[in-house]
Amino acid sequence: MNNIICDICERTCAIPSGGTGACGRYGARDGAVEELFPDRYIVACPISIETMPILHFHPGAKFLQISTTGCNFDCPGCVSTVIVKEMAPDSSALLRLTPEEVVRKALDNDCRGITFLMNDPLAGLHSFIKVAELARAEGLHVGCSSNAYFTESALSRLLPHLDFINLGVKGFSDRSYGECGAPGMAPVLRNLKTLHESGVHVEVSCILTGDNREEVRSLACHIAGISRRIPLQVMRFIPLAMADISLEPSIRRTEALCAELRESLDYVYLFNSPGTEYLHTPCPECGEIAFRRDFYGPMGAKLITSDGAEPMGNACPACDRPLDIVGRPARTFYQEGDFEGGYPFTRALEIIEAMLIAMGVTEKSTVVRAWESFLSSGDLKGFHKAIQNPKTYIGMVRRFGRIAGVAERGEALAAYLEQQLARIETALAQVSHRPGVYYAMGKPLFYIRGGRLENQLVETAGGTSVNRRLEASGRPGRSLSVARLNELDPEVIFISAFISNSVEDFHAECLSLGVTARAVRNGRIYTHPAPGWDFGSPQWILGLMYLAATLHGDLCPVDVMAEAEAFYRRFYGIGFSPADVNRSFSKPVAGWEWMEGGTN
Repeated sequence: MNNIICDICERTCAIPSGGTGACGRYGARDGAVEELFPDRYIVACPISIETMPILHFHPGAKFLQISTTGCNFDCPGCVSTVIVKEMAPDSSALLRLTPEEVVRKALDNDCRGITFLMNDPLAGLHSFIKVAELARAEGLHVGCSSNAYFTESALSRLLPHLDFINLGVKGFSDRSYGECGAPGMAPVLRNLKTLHESGVHVEVSCILTGDNREEVRSLACHIAGISRRIPLQVMRFIPLAMADISLEPSIRRTEALCAELRESLDYVYLFNSPGTEYLHTPCPECGEIAFRRDFYGPMGAKLITSDGAEPMGNACPACDRPLDIVGRPARTFYQEGDFEGGYPFTRALEIIEAMLIAMGVTEKSTVVRAWESFLSSGDLKGFHKAIQNPKTYIGMVRRFGRIAGVAERGEALAAYLEQQLARIETALAQVSHRPGVYYAMGKPLFYIRGGRLENQLVETAGGTSVNRRLEASGRPGRSLSVARLNELDPEVIFISAFISNSVEDFHAECLSLGVTARAVRNGRIYTHPAPGWDFGSPQWILGLMYLAATLHGDLCPVDVMAEAEAFYRRFYGIGFSPADVNRSFSKPVAGWEWMEGGTN
């Protein structure tokens, strides 16, 4: 029998009888392309639209997020690796929801519409079109995040039912698309033009790495040639999965590029950079800030308003210029649950994966079974709370060791964590002075919420977390003013090991902002020797050692690098090299690979 050419995306896979295309989601049947796993979702929950992220369509409104597994691309450092590449499309963790049930769920939750994100709707296009058609008939808006590698025929079937799209551009060269497994970029540029001309609200997102600045400049010029009013979202690259840590650009240089791009486009935004002002919407005419937003997890944002402020409108509050926003902003903003909304759900799966890999689990199938067991319990909130405390985190290690069938190795990891924790607590039991410590993420004015693990580690390490005196909201925290940071006057500042910054750039910005805290005056600003050392991974024990040695080296004279080498040898079977570690919570090094067919 001849192969069937898939007409869903421009990879145009030739699907043999009994086989699948590159995304693993379509097969050949009776001479036609068939969706193999319709109506299955790993996520179906309400979100605020900025966590998608979409910034200029019904700001602040609540939408129903749906996500499944698989993708037609294979991008380096994919933020959704755990569901795109590791979760099976027929997993028992996936919900079965008919299009009618999806639409009913959106209506029952008072959602303004439905949006498909985290993986690409191209991996389940037949189901998505059915959902979209029914949703529009019920008066709901429909949107998605997509790499937009649609064939012309596939896009023509979706277009009548699509209101908005976050179009994720992988770069401005055929080379960039080749790295994702695609032949070239031409289909994306064609579809961008078609979507805009068809009246779909388009926002373009593009990853900025350390070596593609010229491509992002060229993309901005291309967008301006279509319309300078199309928002561009610059996604500062967070090296996850197999990505090289050296590809991560600094926040400082990325902000400088955003300032440059705003000369050719009216709206340029910066993501993955906590505390940046490039998430705000300034009026292109007078520069007045019309909408303010804060970092809200990887790839996400959140609208913020001042108490008692007038409801937001669609025009500049100073000069009344229209701001190219579709739909009235919401009067109240939806608050997602823990590990819900946009991409933080994938971080929950990564944390479980991190525990199991540190137990010596090398088979992806074992991790997936643990995910399925966990997701069937529906306890995202309980898990989120447990991982914020060293002792309850250790309890989770034991739990997932049992679930994965490696209880003995789970106990060995838990016992090690307990022993090291007790060693530090004993050494610091009689500490005479607990310095005030401020924990920042990214830039100086973005603080990590007081109840999170990072601040628990600070206090275990003999410090006093000043973050606990700040408002306990936001994800993973929120911004504060220079005056408030100066009032807190921390003696020591630590920068997050996940979305981080260089000490030099951080200190320079403190000086330019007028931060006069003792930590700045005395040069007591630190960042961890490696990512993953203060949240998510069991490697937090190394971060705790580093914090204790930094705050109280006389009482805890720990050789942290030697401890890291010993930890890596014992739990991963490899040596430790900071240059080989990226920002993945789960994978110990960028080149780490599964060993399917082995034994656990």
